[in-house]
Amino acid sequence: MLSSRHFFVAGTDTDVGKTLVACGILKAAEARGLRTLAIKPVAAGAENTAEGLRNQDAVMLMAAMTETLPYSQVNPVPLEPPIAPHIAAEQVGKRVTVSQLAGLCRGAMMQAADLVLIEGAGGWRVPLNRHELLSGLAVELQAPVILVVGMKLGCINHALLTADAIRADGLRIAAWVANQIDPQMSCFDENLSALKAMLGAPCLGVVPHFSDVDLTLEAVGAHLDITNL
Repeated sequence: MLSSRHFFVAGTDTDVGKTLVACGILKAAEARGLRTLAIKPVAAGAENTAEGLRNQDAVMLMAAMTETLPYSQVNPVPLEPPIAPHIAAEQVGKRVTVSQLAGLCRGAMMQAADLVLIEGAGGWRVPLNRHELLSGLAVELQAPVILVVGMKLGCINHALLTADAIRADGLRIAAWVANQIDPQMSCFDENLSALKAMLGAPCLGVVPHFSDVDLTLEAVGAHLDITNL
């Protein structure tokens, strides 16, 4: 049976900070005494290591969660090419399906935890193969969605279109997070206010643009209030 507190972490685009925000949520949950797990079912952009293919996002999630899982369960489908998952899979001769990933996720989620995050790849409508989208995994798992909004020019349009697509798939947006990926964004406060008024879901917080010196997963988590999850 799936955890009663399992969420799919989606982004308004690629490179909007899904992993960073997911790790912050995990650390915020740990600070509340919760046991946490995270899964990155498919990840394109993996490096060859002595232990096999390793994706940096999955490694970050493993460092942030409290429970222990082998890498093969956290990231069961690592793909070496740093491109869209369906193209990366084709290039290495793999076929990845929603049902396959759902089974792998359910296997990992058999381990007891209070909070489980399943992190997607790219945006909501990223293809998984020529017939399925990765968003189908969230639908298969019936996972409420935590939406990471990359705060930059155009973010309102991206966020509202993504929210419409999530709801059209029959899923609930449990919450969203504003991640300040562009420190020079004009009218940041006005954009944030519009998103809070229009997204129709609670905002867990605003993750500021961190310098390399100040960035820690605990610091990210300190900006997030997970009470509403």
